[in-house]
Amino acid sequence: MSAISCHGLRKSFGDVQAVDGLTLETGAGTITALLGPSGCGKTTTLRLIAGFERPDAGTITVAGRVLAGDGGIVPPEKRRIGVVFQDYALFPHHDVAGNVAYALRGRDPQRVDEVLQLVGLGDAGSRPVHELSGGQQQRVALARALAPTPDLVLLDEPFSNLDASLRERLRQEVREILVASGVTALFVTHDQEEALSLADTVAVMREGRIEQVGTPEEIYSRPRSRWMAEFVGDIEILPGSARAGRAECELGTVPVEAGAEGVVDVLVRPESLAIGLQGPARATSAEVVSRRYFGHDQLIELKLPSGRLVRSRMLGFPPWHPGDRVQVWIEGPADVLPRSQTVPS
Repeated sequence: MSAISCHGLRKSFGDVQAVDGLTLETGAGTITALLGPSGCGKTTTLRLIAGFERPDAGTITVAGRVLAGDGGIVPPEKRRIGVVFQDYALFPHHDVAGNVAYALRGRDPQRVDEVLQLVGLGDAGSRPVHELSGGQQQRVALARALAPTPDLVLLDEPFSNLDASLRERLRQEVREILVASGVTALFVTHDQEEALSLADTVAVMREGRIEQVGTPEEIYSRPRSRWMAEFVGDIEILPGSARAGRAECELGTVPVEAGAEGVVDVLVRPESLAIGLQGPARATSAEVVSRRYFGHDQLIELKLPSGRLVRSRMLGFPPWHPGDRVQVWIEGPADVLPRSQTVPS
């Protein structure tokens, strides 16, 4: 069963086409990330689903109810959708429990206690919200969204106001809360790491449309276009030639799916490139050009015999230095796209 079903969704603001025929389906009880660069239309899509904007065309169905379409528009307050805003939108004159109770019109103190327990704030009901940390305020906003038992929870850039040190921990906490509640969730983000680590499904937007939908692993490992490959994570794209189930490029050969023949581009993530003083027979000689050290790992830039530069991401040891002569080879997943799909538009 689809929890969210959007078909042919369009929205313009003057001459700007913010959403351009978007179609999206998400499963019930899943967490979906709407990922894309600034200006791609992802926040407008969220606002259309929430009912804060009226679509120019298309339909929106949530949990089997048509919220926008030929039959008219259901107002936001009747959509059974909870929203966690980017700035949390908490009421400073209410305490924590009062903020959550607002979503229930103050009628169910037991439910307030339940959702505060769910988000780990069971003892904080009487605290003023201005005394809370950013992470605690976020959990209050999430509790308020969950309190009426909605069909869907929408989150708009939920971690953008938090310090970098808090984000990773709170991502996991928010995911655990959403999973425990059983609610369907859709969150908007421009942060790839956030989308890949928190969501069950990632829908990538580009210029008002969905470019690709899949699991985090599919989005990262099997991009369907050059734009996708370059947008999500670091990628090396090498010209190659495919024949009889193999594609050959400067770094060696990789297996390809049946039917891939002729001129192709080989897509390799830096973590799929191994380097060493000695390598297997398939290795290629290279020179270390630069090294960026991050503690847990390092990014090594290499110059191949052709003069092409590629990057290898490895553990933080052993250290490599500019001028080192090494061997480099593909030791991990690689993908291949026909050249027609990888030429930038």
